Amino acid sequence: MKIRTFLLSLLGAAAVLSAGVSCSGGDPVTLSEDERTYTLDNGIVRVMVAKESGDLLSLRYEGRELLATVLDENGNPDLEKDPPGANPNGLNRGMTDHQYGFWSHDAMGPRGTAPAVATVTIDPASNGGRRAEVSVKGISGGRKMGTGPGASQEGQFVSDIEIRYTLEQGASGVYTYCIFEHLPSYGQTQIGEARFCAKLAPRFDWLSVSDERNFHYPKDYNAGDKYVYTVNQTRNRAFGWSSTTDSVGFYIINPSMEYMSGGPTKVEFLGHRDTNSAAAGCVLNYWRSSHYGGAEVAVADGEHWTKVIGPFLIYVASGDAPEALYERARAQVAREQARWPYEWVAGVDYPKAAERATVTGRLVLEDPESPAEGFSNLWVGLAAPEYVSPRGEDAPQVKVNWQRDAKFYQFWAQGGADGSFTLEQVRPGKYMLYAFADGVLGELQVADVEIGSGAVDLGTLEWKPLRYGRQLWEVGVPNRNGSEFYMADRRVDPEIALKYAEMFPDDVTFTVGESDWTRDWFFIQVPHNENPEARALPFFGVRTPGRATPFRVVFDLPQAVSGQAVLRVAVGGTAVRSVGVSVNETPVGELELGMGDGIVARHGSQGLWYERELRFDASLLRSGRNTLVLTVPEGPVNNGVMYDYLRLELVEE
Repeated sequence: MKIRTFLLSLLGAAAVLSAGVSCSGGDPVTLSEDERTYTLDNGIVRVMVAKESGDLLSLRYEGRELLATVLDENGNPDLEKDPPGANPNGLNRGMTDHQYGFWSHDAMGPRGTAPAVATVTIDPASNGGRRAEVSVKGISGGRKMGTGPGASQEGQFVSDIEIRYTLEQGASGVYTYCIFEHLPSYGQTQIGEARFCAKLAPRFDWLSVSDERNFHYPKDYNAGDKYVYTVNQTRNRAFGWSSTTDSVGFYIINPSMEYMSGGPTKVEFLGHRDTNSAAAGCVLNYWRSSHYGGAEVAVADGEHWTKVIGPFLIYVASGDAPEALYERARAQVAREQARWPYEWVAGVDYPKAAERATVTGRLVLEDPESPAEGFSNLWVGLAAPEYVSPRGEDAPQVKVNWQRDAKFYQFWAQGGADGSFTLEQVRPGKYMLYAFADGVLGELQVADVEIGSGAVDLGTLEWKPLRYGRQLWEVGVPNRNGSEFYMADRRVDPEIALKYAEMFPDDVTFTVGESDWTRDWFFIQVPHNENPEARALPFFGVRTPGRATPFRVVFDLPQAVSGQAVLRVAVGGTAVRSVGVSVNETPVGELELGMGDGIVARHGSQGLWYERELRFDASLLRSGRNTLVLTVPEGPVNNGVMYDYLRLELVEE
């Protein structure tokens, strides 16, 4: 076994001080290797990386193995023995059979077809033992890579894949990142689910992914449906598991969201128990998934594309109860954000701080019918403009906006009530600027925003939301979800779609000016169940058929009107193709909805947001009482819709 170990005593005190390292910083990092593995050790954590795949075979903290790694009789990772039920492919166990930490698209290729090149990219012998980094790079050569969900035995995505692990002196954890590169010589390709996953040792029995999902989760607890644990990624940068018996925690920390998909509204898995591998606790860092509308990475034939996912920190801690360990992990987020971008990343497309920009500006809302007290929950972002995904000539055209984009980088920040915003550490490039806020229907889009480096002031930007005419009524608050509606706080109850029929036996009738949408408008419109034996199935929801369900909006007009009426409906998620609309018992058309995103079956708080509108002759409206009905057709109870907001406008002649 070759050992690269730097001995601080050989340097002398002067060299130590000039390097900014003191003895209080902990033991120097050591790096050793054998034919199949690298081992990085800083006296706090010790990690072992497979040279064949880039898998994280072992992570020991304070002498304890934290991963669900199969160990030999000496307590070391057994590189030859597969776990029960695993595919007999050695280190590349495929699909769901890894028992440690791994990227779904590893450097090995299916069944070891891609030649992996293992190198030391940062040698601790060259920096005083402050840092070590190893790289395992798979050269596609036109072959498909990846063993993640949805991948075939031949792989999935044509791209070179480089996986790196970085260990620092004194650090309570290890960094990892992955670099994808599709060369111009490679053909058209598309990626499926892509993530880093760590499967943990049996001692972990407390899941912490958000304030609401922070609870004791022992191995024998029947969780039922894992989708009840999905949360907003941007708002939860630290997530993982801890042990109530060993007082140790294991967390993933995202210092930046630039490499993730879906922007600040993306809801995702961050952790659950894996039913396929002895119920191991899993930590999942999805940068591209298929959940709640999913995301898109398709690369054209001959296109040169590269993306760096991470680096992010695998953070470990001990000595406290689960709640305190989780707070320590969340406190670490700010420390990692202050260091982003990491100065030690080299040799890949990763601009350093001096090459990036701080982008500032201020939005001014020009809408006389919106509240004047300022913005609420304002988000401003720089992302790619909407594009047609290059899926290939024979594939249907798919338009991708920031909510479904995982191919390019995104930069988002919350703005102030006065409309001011600051976006930190933005990569140079050309972007579309987007903004949305609670209480404002639609989003601002500013094209061709050029970003260089340093300070970039975009000045004052006017946002004039679209209005066709005079507003007659509204239901809800435009906030990209249905959180203000009745029972939205019970969305994770797998039976909630069935309970609608019990709570609203005559369906919803909402009278403008009298009803309260917090109690009179159910948060999802689903087919009305009439089968007392119907039950929700884990992962699949309620497939039992239900009858058509009308939601009625009753409103008064002081006099008859003429012109055009425009029904504007903002959708927060859907699993139905269309909703029928009638006005005063006259059918006026259908709202054709977008792709299904599993919002009902998988208990999502929000899926893909978009707006639909339906115009009809305003002469259908009359003086006095009017009724507009939205009807979800009969079908499986899953086949419903979550409204964000509804508004009726009048374009008068």
